[in-house]
Amino acid sequence: MADYKAPVADLKFLLNDVFKAPGLWARLGINDADQETASAILEEAAKLCETVIAPLNRTSDEQGCELADGVVRAPDGFKEAYQAYCEGGWGALGGDPDYNGMGMPKSLVACIEEMLQGACMSFGLAPMLTAGACLALNAHGSDRLRAWYLPNMYSGQWAGAMDLTEPHAGTDLGLMRTKAEPIGSDSLGDAYAITGTKIFITWGEHEMAENIVHLVLAKLPDAPAGSKGISLFLVPKYLSNPDGTLGKRNKYSCGALEKKMGIKGSATCVMNFDGARGWLVGEPHKGLAAMFTMMNYERLTVGIQALAAAEASYQNASEYAKDRLQSRALSGVKSPDQPADRIIEHGDVRRMLLHMRSFNEAGRAFYLYVAQYLDRAKFAATTEERNKAAARVALLTPVAKAFMSDMALSAAVEGQQVFGGHGYIREWGQEQYVRDIRITQIYEGTNGIQALDLLGRKVVADGGAALEDYCHDIVLFSGQSLPQALRPFGAKLIEQCEVLQAIAEDISETAKKQPDIISTHANDFLHFLGLVSYGYLWLKIAKASLNYKGESLSADVLSAKMHVCQYFFARELPRTELLVERLRGGSADIMSMPSNLF
Repeated sequence: MADYKAPVADLKFLLNDVFKAPGLWARLGINDADQETASAILEEAAKLCETVIAPLNRTSDEQGCELADGVVRAPDGFKEAYQAYCEGGWGALGGDPDYNGMGMPKSLVACIEEMLQGACMSFGLAPMLTAGACLALNAHGSDRLRAWYLPNMYSGQWAGAMDLTEPHAGTDLGLMRTKAEPIGSDSLGDAYAITGTKIFITWGEHEMAENIVHLVLAKLPDAPAGSKGISLFLVPKYLSNPDGTLGKRNKYSCGALEKKMGIKGSATCVMNFDGARGWLVGEPHKGLAAMFTMMNYERLTVGIQALAAAEASYQNASEYAKDRLQSRALSGVKSPDQPADRIIEHGDVRRMLLHMRSFNEAGRAFYLYVAQYLDRAKFAATTEERNKAAARVALLTPVAKAFMSDMALSAAVEGQQVFGGHGYIREWGQEQYVRDIRITQIYEGTNGIQALDLLGRKVVADGGAALEDYCHDIVLFSGQSLPQALRPFGAKLIEQCEVLQAIAEDISETAKKQPDIISTHANDFLHFLGLVSYGYLWLKIAKASLNYKGESLSADVLSAKMHVCQYFFARELPRTELLVERLRGGSADIMSMPSNLF
């Protein structure tokens, strides 16, 4: 089993040569981020992830978490790794400088997130949830709540968790029953007693940090029905004394740990709130909007998480394929001094590895592309630029979450297949990546929900304006001064954008009479947009590779990128032809069968 290696060289290439990120950061006024600083941060993060966190991946999967007397025990080594993470200041990297954060751009923080999740997804979930909770609190919390909680959360001294789902209410959060009763005011503001049960709460209870800050969705007594009646509350594990020290335990507990298919090293908790003290975050009945501040960032991170595990699977599979001897190559003996050739010489093994690599490297570029637009939406000087960037992020976030995780699972399954029978055996590690990635298609909104959001809200509802703007950028890039070797790919991508927009218009028109077409066509539409996006990013990667003047990447590395780009356009982008066939049909083939016949 290969040791995980953080993709530092590729990340530097993308930041510096593909996206020119340091220049963007300077233009946005992010003065503490430059190429030299970013390089040092990437190198240090790689050391932590490779030497401290990655060795815990398999052992934590075997050991899992344990609940005894209300206390959750994390796998061996997690607490020490968490302390190392905190001591390095990694939790503060993207935090608000007003509360002891470092204020680094998302397009740099996202690189660290990939390393962390690639090293050990179960561990990486803990700081991931804390970062998301900080975002929501910073955007919507009162000055008093931010000042009291954010510094300790950035430092990692206090962790974070998000509490949405209930046993009877998953996607349809309007059905939730958790209540919030007013109980007066204190130094942190108006307080409430929170009562109810939440399930699937990742790292809802543990002892790695001295306190856990839950962001809990609940309903006030006068709440309107449905999702418009949801409010958001901050509920800490331990209440604080006036002097800032921790006081008594709040009135909630972990009732059980879920027994899961994957991410077994993380604690997925059933949380029982029994009149726990909490404080309103944001406005009454506006909690869902406040939580989406967290969830939209988390959805990108979920895509990164899936990609990171798929990258680890590729590293494992590639090393195995270059070492394992089985049969002779059909084109002739490649290793005459051996009883058989390495399986890397077999066409089908190469196909699987190229499939993995083409989606992994494009996925890495895609998340950085989206992250850069998050930076623009936050830091750009003009309202116009911020709004335009926010619209691009809104369009692509469902793709980042759903397409990246779908393709990451596909890649990991191929990685498992490269190993043959050994891929099914736990000691080689490949089956764990398949199990771990599987959850990324489910949490933070299932991929079907992401597809509905994309087609229904981000395309049809706005008349395709955001899609048209995005396709315009793709067409402009694909048709302008590309090197001769890339022009056929650019022409193909322009054609795909034209077809994609025409289909969007057809669906929008048909939906007026057949609303079910949104749900029956959403997944295929998302995958079409995902393939076009990955083709766009491969063109950017290939152009930067041909124009590369640096010294860090070898000629072999650059040549490999061109080969993988050619593979993607020859073998993967043509998947759109099948999608077009599906998308140009109506919804009757899916919706006409009576429900009782299923």
